[in-house]
Amino acid sequence: MSNPMQNVVSVLDVARDSDGVAHIVPVSGGKDSTCLALALKEREPRPYTYIYTPTGDELPEMVAHLSRLERMLGQPIIKLENGTLATQIEANKMLPNVFSRWCTRLLKLRPAGKFYSQFAPVVCYVGIRDDEDEREGTRPGGDSAPVGTEVTQVFPFQHWGWGINDVWSFLDERGITIPERTDCARCPYQRLGEWYNLWLQHPEIYASAEGDEEKWGHTYRSPQRDTWPADLRGLRELFEAGTIPERSLRMMEKRRGMCRACSL
Repeated sequence: MSNPMQNVVSVLDVARDSDGVAHIVPVSGGKDSTCLALALKEREPRPYTYIYTPTGDELPEMVAHLSRLERMLGQPIIKLENGTLATQIEANKMLPNVFSRWCTRLLKLRPAGKFYSQFAPVVCYVGIRDDEDEREGTRPGGDSAPVGTEVTQVFPFQHWGWGINDVWSFLDERGITIPERTDCARCPYQRLGEWYNLWLQHPEIYASAEGDEEKWGHTYRSPQRDTWPADLRGLRELFEAGTIPERSLRMMEKRRGMCRACSL
């Protein structure tokens, strides 16, 4: 992938059309944003700028996926940072959790909002499907960028009438696979089975997250979420003893996609 921690973006990095408008496609790495980025390139060619807000806690599979996507798009995806998950944990003196999801606001929405404000006027292309009418979309950049004449949202999937089956068909026809996990490695919203897979597949990352809990005296998981231990050390001890969260793993097998909490 191009520079994975690109903090400085110049006007030369942002393409504009003949009217001076920048066409911005936020990429989260999930099925919808991946499909939208590639489908726009094919169906509605124009000078696009692709952006991604890394947290520094992406799994290796996600890093590889974004590298492949850059090659397919034929141009870099601009990385917008506001620190990393680790530095923000230090700054906030706490772990993100289901009661305080500051990570999305600080690491995703804030840097994107500053970008929109800096390079307005922009059109932001949002990957909300035609079968998601109940969702109104996300305000570009959260509280850091006003939505108005300078920042406009467009929903191509809804204009095209594309639902979930259309998204998967597009990806499958092009041999594109989406990583099982595209959010942070230690996301407090992930399922029990995902913590099990993290321990199994990336024990060094799991150990790091376990160390976070010991340092800050708090857990990523909510104590009320289920009957399993909330702390990662307690989970690891059960995993090491051979206990497998089979129900959670079965539920995960039935889904395709990602958590929408951190998608732009």
